[in-house]
Amino acid sequence: MATVITVEKRREDFDVTAVVTSIQSSAETALGKLYASLPKGVGAAGVARARAFARFERSGLPTRRIEAWHYTDMRSALREAYPLAFDYAMNPTRGLRIDLIDGAAPDDLGQQTWPEGLRVRALRDVLAGAGDDLAAKIYPDQGANDAMVALNAAMSGDGLVIEVATGARIETPIGVYWRSGGVTPRSDFSRVLVLLGDGAHITLVESHAAHARTQRNSAIVFHLAAGASVEHVFVPEFYEAESHVATLIAELGECAAFNSFALIAGGGLLRRQIFARCAGEQADVAFRGVSLLGGKQHADTTLVVDHAAPHGRSRELFKHIVTDGASGVFQGKVIVRPHAQKVDGGMKSQTLLLSDDAAMYNKPELEIFADDVVCGHGATVGELDKDQLFYLMARGLTKAEAEALLLDGFAREAIEFVSNEDVRSRLETLMSDWLESRPS
Repeated sequence: MATVITVEKRREDFDVTAVVTSIQSSAETALGKLYASLPKGVGAAGVARARAFARFERSGLPTRRIEAWHYTDMRSALREAYPLAFDYAMNPTRGLRIDLIDGAAPDDLGQQTWPEGLRVRALRDVLAGAGDDLAAKIYPDQGANDAMVALNAAMSGDGLVIEVATGARIETPIGVYWRSGGVTPRSDFSRVLVLLGDGAHITLVESHAAHARTQRNSAIVFHLAAGASVEHVFVPEFYEAESHVATLIAELGECAAFNSFALIAGGGLLRRQIFARCAGEQADVAFRGVSLLGGKQHADTTLVVDHAAPHGRSRELFKHIVTDGASGVFQGKVIVRPHAQKVDGGMKSQTLLLSDDAAMYNKPELEIFADDVVCGHGATVGELDKDQLFYLMARGLTKAEAEALLLDGFAREAIEFVSNEDVRSRLETLMSDWLESRPS
């Protein structure tokens, strides 16, 4: 939040007094009014939400002066805050697909028959009775000081709580679909909590669709007990959101495994931020993704992986294809705590720029405080290999076909880590559609 320092000089004693005045942007003022209009909640959850908004109020919308937001200036991008979406007639739940319309969960969750070991509730029904322990899981300390995470915590009155019992293995992917209920300018806030017991397993597909005048702030929080595993996929469909901050928070227990993939395509400004902590020994976390950017899109992937226990493993692999006047950002930080010996970490960002106006910003970082680790990072930015293009065109392919083939091979390396065949096939189709329709 911008500040002005006014110096007042008094004639009587010549004291100089500095008066600090905060200047709110119109969007910050509107967000304050939106928060004031919301039910505040009671108990531990209500206290947590009030504290979260106080943190947001102190910092305001992020600007380039904040290191983690250096390449994505939300204060400049969010000139105005759209009104909160009105209550919408919610679609019924369909199998393991759950629609969050304007951030609101369906009314019929309690009437559904879920697979054994799976329980799904609306966040609004959980918040009122949440004690200190559950509130701490809904609003963890990871990323809590980030202004947009704090804003999400304060403003999210609904979402989901998904619980997977000890030892339960849900083989059918669970689909959580974020949707807009109309075409008028609107903002929506929601939070999803996923709790997995010892040895539990799920595949969760996080899908987003939005109209062009939607401002979205979504968060999904995972807590994995010992030996639990998650395959998570972030995918857009009919995605034209004006701005979207998508936060993922994950805490892994002993021998837990978290494998996440994101396909970024469409929309205006998208910031995906990830906060993952390997709290138990031998925890294994992997984040991979493909960004397909064109037009005036801006996509920012910023992640922090915190190794807080020995023998952990982390892998990050992100591929970016950027054309037209689009811009991409990758900021990755791996932290290894002093007692987290024997950690194995590898981080890589690779980019192909297809036009002179395209831009990519890479900032990989390692903060290592242990002395017995194997960690490395790398970032590359280049263009399509002209020799490879010539080779393919000499064998009868058009330039467009040759480029599409090379781009497909470049991106497919990351997609192949998605183990569910149906989900992987869907991602490959979306990527092929984008490659075929991109400007030549």
